[in-house]
Amino acid sequence: MDKLLITGGRPLEGEVRVSGAKNAALPIMCASLLSAKPLALSNVPRLADVSTAAKLLAQMGVAVERGDDGRLTLQAAQITNRVAPYELVKTMRASVLVLGPLLARFGEASVSLPGGCAIGARPVDQHIKGLQAMGATITIEHGYMNARAERLRGARIVMDLVTVTGTENLMMAAALAEGATVLENAAREPEVVDLANCLVAMGARIDGAGTDVVRIEGVGSLAGTAYRVMPDRIETGTFLAAAAATGGKVRLAGAMPETLDATLGKLREAGAKIMVGKDSIELDMSGRPAAVSVRTAPYPGFATDMQAQFMALATIASGTAVITETIFENRMMHALEMQRLGADITIQGTTAVVKGVERLQGAKVMATDLRASAGLVIAGLVAQGQTLIDRIYHLDRGYEALESKLGALGARIQRVN
Repeated sequence: MDKLLITGGRPLEGEVRVSGAKNAALPIMCASLLSAKPLALSNVPRLADVSTAAKLLAQMGVAVERGDDGRLTLQAAQITNRVAPYELVKTMRASVLVLGPLLARFGEASVSLPGGCAIGARPVDQHIKGLQAMGATITIEHGYMNARAERLRGARIVMDLVTVTGTENLMMAAALAEGATVLENAAREPEVVDLANCLVAMGARIDGAGTDVVRIEGVGSLAGTAYRVMPDRIETGTFLAAAAATGGKVRLAGAMPETLDATLGKLREAGAKIMVGKDSIELDMSGRPAAVSVRTAPYPGFATDMQAQFMALATIASGTAVITETIFENRMMHALEMQRLGADITIQGTTAVVKGVERLQGAKVMATDLRASAGLVIAGLVAQGQTLIDRIYHLDRGYEALESKLGALGARIQRVN
């Protein structure tokens, strides 16, 4: 099993280009099921989750063609299988996003329940309630959601809680439903907007994406289109946090700064100098960062996917930071691994109190989930000596060529077996 070996103590300096967003690419790939025409995507990152999504769609009958430079063409002209099996869904919860498109276009779908998740409960009840409101009959048997509908009908759906995948699933289903659908308490994340923009390019009629009320007027069919996936705001934030922690100076090209207001604000609070261009971000950090407290919240609040990276930053900051996780109840496991590196962290439920120390020390640590892995990489970059990170298959799910990008910025990092 691969591991990452990091020799810390060197500031990150230079320029890297941001990859396409995993959390935008996955629902957009599932949107290919809504049309028999080709969906030609660009800026699709090479990630384990993208490969899993391609495999899932291919076994349903979607023609998948992967090109160079992030190009991916999907055509769902002949769907022969409308089942998303447990073997694939258990490795990637976003697989549930085939439910809405299959049901809307073909009137039936059978999708495995996702099962447990390391960082906490992520139920699919909002997906089910929304589709039932649109006229679907859904039964749960032998661990599968079996959905049927002659044709979905528009409905007013008020979601009990903000859910990104729930918003995306219902928005795709509503695109082909009869009549108008209104989604209230919808997720506002930029990735939801990116999916909506792709659907509109395919012929969907959607208003309000990016607000908490999204209106969809169903159409009879959707066409194909060519679409470029948005840049990954979490990858962008991860590199910025790493540069700030190491006292570096970096430029990130191909970024989307307007999606990172909360992250950039906290980095400035930590003492970083930040310059924003149309599609670039430059960060310059001289000296030790100041401790910054964060509280995660749905967009446009501080992203839960940036919590572990900012905890790593806080471990060597001047002062004490209070980090509160409000989205997932079990997303502090990286704190225990950071303690192995010498971090002073006290956990109180879903809150971590981090007292910054002058230096961390390298050690063997284990990644527990995708963003925890990124936090441990940042901690390893600032630690004295060598840090060996195990179970980095989590990283491969969401960061394209992480070690080579960090290496281009001067990090001493290598993949070992």
